[in-house]
Amino acid sequence: MTTSPATDPLAQDFVRFAVDAGVLRFGEFKTKAGRLSPYFFNAGLFDDGAKLGRLAEFYARRLLASGLPFDMLFGPAYKGITLAAAVAIELARLGRNVPFAYNRKEAKDHGEGGTLVGAKVAGRVLIVDDVISAGTSVRESISMIQAAGATPCGVAIALDRQEKATENGADAPWSAVQYVQQKLALPVAAIATLSDLLQYLNSSADAGLEAHVAAVSAYRERYGV
Repeated sequence: MTTSPATDPLAQDFVRFAVDAGVLRFGEFKTKAGRLSPYFFNAGLFDDGAKLGRLAEFYARRLLASGLPFDMLFGPAYKGITLAAAVAIELARLGRNVPFAYNRKEAKDHGEGGTLVGAKVAGRVLIVDDVISAGTSVRESISMIQAAGATPCGVAIALDRQEKATENGADAPWSAVQYVQQKLALPVAAIATLSDLLQYLNSSADAGLEAHVAAVSAYRERYGV
């Protein structure tokens, strides 16, 4: 006997918001790994104050509900910069005021200098990004955080695609998120997952969205973990 997965109200609200905002789209999209995906999540389209503020609310609620201990936020350049700042603002609004910092791609030799900007990187540092595609951004962030004498303690992302990573051009038996969790030993808090997305599509009364269930399910069957 099989049971239906429990519904995560926060995740369902987030998927609905991402679809309504045009950030989560359906069709045929080529991924970084060269796969043809039936959906595309583009966090760069959280591109006005209202959408960014709502996104930050989802991150903050997920983080506070996760119980993950952290002392500050770190946003890897470039998308992580805006995310870390917005999430820090929302956490403060909810009563949890924490510092945040981010990196620049090119070191400055004047002013504050270096590649790190914002609060002093110290204590338990939570990395905030949109997705984990290959783990490269996370590994780079870990190096910068450790070089500053602090401890990376986890990663917060918007969407866990729950699909196989690639290694040397071939499918790996783990996802990028699982790589971070298992190989880099960092917990990952995702607002929503591909499973949540499928659940949303299956329960939608919108015929246009229902039409994508088969393609997304087939993609999950082929590349899912």
